[in-house]
Amino acid sequence: MSEYELSKLGPVDYLVIEFPEGQQSFSGEVVEELLKLVEAGTIRVIDAVILTKDDDGTVDALELSDAGDLGALVELEAELAELLAADDVEHLANAMDPGSVAGVLVYENTWAAPFASAARRAGGQLIANGRIPIQAIIASLEADEALESRGA
Repeated sequence: MSEYELSKLGPVDYLVIEFPEGQQSFSGEVVEELLKLVEAGTIRVIDAVILTKDDDGTVDALELSDAGDLGALVELEAELAELLAADDVEHLANAMDPGSVAGVLVYENTWAAPFASAARRAGGQLIANGRIPIQAIIASLEADEALESRGA
């Protein structure tokens, strides 16, 4: 990437989606929704890797270009920067259960690029960010509802 392109870059995130053995599907609805995000300009996929973790803990990483029939994912494969290093893959695989398969996605939040660029031009820098897992939000709302129903 050129210096100009980097100055326009939005926040970059990654996610790892694990599938139990025999239940992995990198096609269908998941791929359709990912492509909708890309087509809408919401995100730009920078890298994508498929990880497998054997029952003995051995990890194998496949770039999309090496994964065989990509189906609709072939549209993304040509744009990938292959940013993840072997150490990154090993670190991400530590969270996986033995016998599982995971999709790793590194993406730019293009929707936030103008804001991020403006913040950098103003001398700002991102010093922290995070996500609240949806399961935690649901648990919090359920706990609040339980308190309300008991009259607390």
